[in-house]
Amino acid sequence: MGKNLTQQKRGRGTTTYRAPSFRYKGKAAYPRLEAQIKEVRIIDIVHCAGHSTPLIEFMDGSEKKLTQAPEGIAVNDTISIGKGAAIKSGNIVPLEDIPEGTSIFNIEGTPGDGGKFVRTSGGAAKILTKKGKNITVQLPSKKERIFLGSCRATIGNAAGAGRKEKPYLKAGIKFMAMKAKNKKWPIVSGTSMNAVDHPFGGSSTSHKGKPTTTSRNAPPGRKVGKIAARRTGRRNSK
Repeated sequence: MGKNLTQQKRGRGTTTYRAPSFRYKGKAAYPRLEAQIKEVRIIDIVHCAGHSTPLIEFMDGSEKKLTQAPEGIAVNDTISIGKGAAIKSGNIVPLEDIPEGTSIFNIEGTPGDGGKFVRTSGGAAKILTKKGKNITVQLPSKKERIFLGSCRATIGNAAGAGRKEKPYLKAGIKFMAMKAKNKKWPIVSGTSMNAVDHPFGGSSTSHKGKPTTTSRNAPPGRKVGKIAARRTGRRNSK
């Protein structure tokens, strides 16, 4: 019999999965693509519940914009945005203009999307190599990814480093911190649940001895674990 699993409940719109986006200050993204270099002045440093990194607010023509704050930025500082801008902390420059070995963050996945990669507090990626229009970047996870040279990034490290060094101490504080970002916490393993909540649940121990493989044609409430696995267990090295 199928069960109503955790991964299926997000679409119901319950309070567990409802994002408190009405508390967020706004979307953190770069301004539209501009051909010329322009300088903008930082008018405020904003803390937003939906972001781990502080945000900087600046004037872009007649409207205010928000984006991730670099380390060491202050109110009334100026940053340059556009192709050919100086390689200075806080400036937003296309990857093709940034020298190899430079630390960057808030990298665009496609030109003009406003920044998608390396946006957490204290995060920084590094440009490794350039080959034509392709730029190889080492992400904080040490994985390498290729970006187009016209994708923009911010020079330096994202502000807010050291956020994880202070422990939460109490489960309630951690719960509220996760709730502010629409993260369900705590996450309980299926083997620790009751039989009515998960196919792996039931019995009085967390080691049930139930198979974790399931058929490709299993109903939605049963399709958990290794779905249509070709093989399981440790591979023989011989």
